[in-house]
Amino acid sequence: MSERAEPVSVLREAAVTRLVLELRSALKRKPAREAWLGGALRSLFLHAPELRRELVSALELFVRRGSFDRPLYAVIARGLGESRDPRATPLLVAALGTEDGGGLATLAAAGHSVQAALAEPLAKLAGNRHAHIAFAAEVARVARGESNGAHARAVAPMIKEAHRIALCQDVLVSWTWRPALAPGIVPALAALRGAERHLGRWLLLAELGARAGDSTVLEEAREQAAVGPSGTRPAWALVSWALEASERPPGTRPNLELVTRLSDRPTADKDLSFLFRLADAGVESSCPLLRHLTRGPLEQVTAVRAALCLARSFGDDRARLQLTHAVEKGQDEALRGLATAALFDLGERERALSAADELAHSAKLPTLTFGNLVLLAASGRESGPLVTEPRVRRIQLGWWP
Repeated sequence: MSERAEPVSVLREAAVTRLVLELRSALKRKPAREAWLGGALRSLFLHAPELRRELVSALELFVRRGSFDRPLYAVIARGLGESRDPRATPLLVAALGTEDGGGLATLAAAGHSVQAALAEPLAKLAGNRHAHIAFAAEVARVARGESNGAHARAVAPMIKEAHRIALCQDVLVSWTWRPALAPGIVPALAALRGAERHLGRWLLLAELGARAGDSTVLEEAREQAAVGPSGTRPAWALVSWALEASERPPGTRPNLELVTRLSDRPTADKDLSFLFRLADAGVESSCPLLRHLTRGPLEQVTAVRAALCLARSFGDDRARLQLTHAVEKGQDEALRGLATAALFDLGERERALSAADELAHSAKLPTLTFGNLVLLAASGRESGPLVTEPRVRRIQLGWWP
């Protein structure tokens, strides 16, 4: 019997060739913008069997070298794990068999995989002497329906702050955009939350807990907003709004300091994702800050996203024109793809497609990636909004959610 033929690539040949060459080069010598290459590969490899084969080969090389701390390894391991590619399973098993289980990147990938062969090595790692490794293994086991979460609760108080930060960034934040974890994880998340001093990470842990069935987080946030230290009450009021998930607007007007404090990212990143969350919910009090970000030409990622929010949620025609200008006459090539995807999301399909045809070959990886995503969406190969929080983090910012 002949083998089943692989699906035909729907990604442009030039883009596939470029990404293959960049990946092979990165395997020989680590590039400065490796994380951005990872974002491009993760966003496009499902549309090209040639890319998938290259990713499997790269994963094999990383595992053989033990290079588990490379951003590319994290991207490839999780991408192939989520895609249920059977060729990745023995490689993940091998990585899990190392002393630290291949690090948090491997454990995160295992949590998003359904392959039965990962069950035994994950069970062994749940007893690892390092609390954060054991916790990450237990999160994966809970996600896969192989644990009730009791052991995760037992090891959570032993996790150091630096490891708790790593767990949030490398393991837990990805569950923000996936189905809720099982209720068994609630006590473990509560234990981590009790030791957390960073409000954005507290909110991340609280939201994951609430989605898993924790009914205490909202009351805790409301209490802090009412009787906590006066300087923190406005931030806690926004946290309460986020956890309440109601259409009632928050009573606190957001400013740059508040929204950056409510990001799961380190404060130094100055991440404004909470502002865009307010805007997507139609909260009018976010408009002044959005307009502040779009005062001049759109020369920052935050400015492009702010313009999209103003145009989409509040019907701002000026913001729509700014996006058009960023696509057609923008000086920063690295932002043109994001602006083009924003126009596509706003229904400007003809204008976006015209630009994407050129940008799909851009020298800038973020622009090349979004350009190709626009073309794929136009052909029905991608659905839903193109400019989403996970995509912006992966493609434009080089963060791995």
